[in-house]
Amino acid sequence: MEKKTIVVVDDFENTLFVVEFTLKNNGYNVLKANNGEDALKLFDGRTIDLLVTDLNMPGIDGIELTHKVRAIDKYKYLPILMLTTETDSKKKELARDASVTGWIQKPFKMEKFLAVIEKCIK
Repeated sequence: MEKKTIVVVDDFENTLFVVEFTLKNNGYNVLKANNGEDALKLFDGRTIDLLVTDLNMPGIDGIELTHKVRAIDKYKYLPILMLTTETDSKKKELARDASVTGWIQKPFKMEKFLAVIEKCIK
């Protein structure tokens, strides 16, 4: 079976490292970016199975990134997970309006995180 490819975007290096490490150890290909601008460059037509992005980032935030990725025909229906410390219901609403697939609250348990990833990628 072919490995699934997940793009992980977070401006916090530690989160990026932990998420990448966990996903790679569980058999996924990981492409990572520290911001929305760099992340967008990864959506160049290659096969991507899931986007996991932080919400609050300088420049292009997770919601704007979601809108931009959804505007690319090939990635219109890509599952997108928001990974954030944010608890503001207005932000959650904006994420829902942007068609974010799921919302994972930081800090999170790795088992729960992986279960959500599995569910999104099937």
